[in-house]
Amino acid sequence: MPTPPRIRLTEAEKDALLLEQAALIERMAARIAELEALVGKPRKTSSNSSLPPSQDGPGRKNRERKQSRKPRPSRPGAARPLADTPDQTERCLVEACPHCGTAVAETAQQCRERYDHVDLPVVRPQVTRVEVFGGRCRGCGRRYRAPTPAGMPPGTPFGPGIHALLAYLHHSHHVGFERLSRMCQELFGLSISEGAIANAFRRMAGKLDTACAAIKAKLLQARVIASDETTTRIDGVTHWQWVFVSEQAILHEIAPGRGRAVAEAVLDGHRPEVWVSDRYAGQQELGQTHQVCLAHVLRDVQYAIDCGDTVCAPKIRDHLRWAIRIGKRRPSLKDSTLAVYAGQAERRLDRLLGIPAAHPAGRELQRQIKAWRNKFFVFLHDRRVPPTNNISEQEIRPSVVFRKVTNGFRSAWGAKVHAGYRSVTGTARLKGTTALNAVRALIDGSFAIA
Repeated sequence: MPTPPRIRLTEAEKDALLLEQAALIERMAARIAELEALVGKPRKTSSNSSLPPSQDGPGRKNRERKQSRKPRPSRPGAARPLADTPDQTERCLVEACPHCGTAVAETAQQCRERYDHVDLPVVRPQVTRVEVFGGRCRGCGRRYRAPTPAGMPPGTPFGPGIHALLAYLHHSHHVGFERLSRMCQELFGLSISEGAIANAFRRMAGKLDTACAAIKAKLLQARVIASDETTTRIDGVTHWQWVFVSEQAILHEIAPGRGRAVAEAVLDGHRPEVWVSDRYAGQQELGQTHQVCLAHVLRDVQYAIDCGDTVCAPKIRDHLRWAIRIGKRRPSLKDSTLAVYAGQAERRLDRLLGIPAAHPAGRELQRQIKAWRNKFFVFLHDRRVPPTNNISEQEIRPSVVFRKVTNGFRSAWGAKVHAGYRSVTGTARLKGTTALNAVRALIDGSFAIA
């Protein structure tokens, strides 16, 4: 084989090549140092971070936890209770003895068994044909027309019951338009297209806006407000769904951003006495006092424990859990007793923050807690304040499931209808009203905020 030609480099080219190789070596060394720093750190999961449980994966710890579980103890059997008002009763009497054929009188028999047989009748839509008559008056010569029945205006053929059922199945049970159309046809014999379903939701938008305005007015009267946010998608673009929770109102809002301006626009100058949220910057300084979610703090504490801190983090974890348990006992505690517990909580946390942490994870945890020190035990001084923000997370979780099932919204008006629906049904649930009854009352015009 012929020898390859030699490439002759000038001194300047050699110096440039050496400088390029030195820069490459420096970048590789920095990357190696970065990867070595990560070696030994635990993987973040839903128990020590804000990652959802779906991203935990089938890890070794999860398998070991399942294998180490004790078998669940057996429970006593229980039968379905009988209905209080059965629609009909079938009495099974014996006419003759099955053994010898002797006739048996009804008065000689006693009820030996009683059970309910439950079934669903065939459900079909009720169609009312409306015929509107009219004519021309012989006296004045003008035309007249009979009024239409109440609740049956011309236009859409679908009544309020169908509108309420469509909204309930779509927004509460995450049934897409195609499946919803098929369900109506197969379950109820109701032929309705996807476009008709969309038009039904559009017709609800005005009533939802009116109801949300009343809900917002009720929210702005609250002295304690909890809030949380999560991502959603509108036509493939990431947006944010906010939720604001008080004792009497729940308001959902979908906005293009996650900034503090969204919450300020909803509050419209109102400044509640206590604001409950996580430690996200956009949720800060919105109330006179702030209670941070201790459940989020406990996840950070657990991450410090997983990193190897065995001195400071476990004691902080036990102390926060103790404080949450005291918070659950507040209804049975006197004001003086609760004040004593509040003082103990503050002093113990100060002592724990003064312990010299030998592990870097413990020092970082102490630094984070010191930054939020005055926002941990507001709930021990005010009975109205919850120790965690679970009420907001539970309220927004159905919308997260909706996003994962439907992959978001295709239009801005669809997102607005969903936020209005969640606001109406969430507020109604605070009064013990089901979602289906709440949306039916909204369509009928009887929905009201007390």
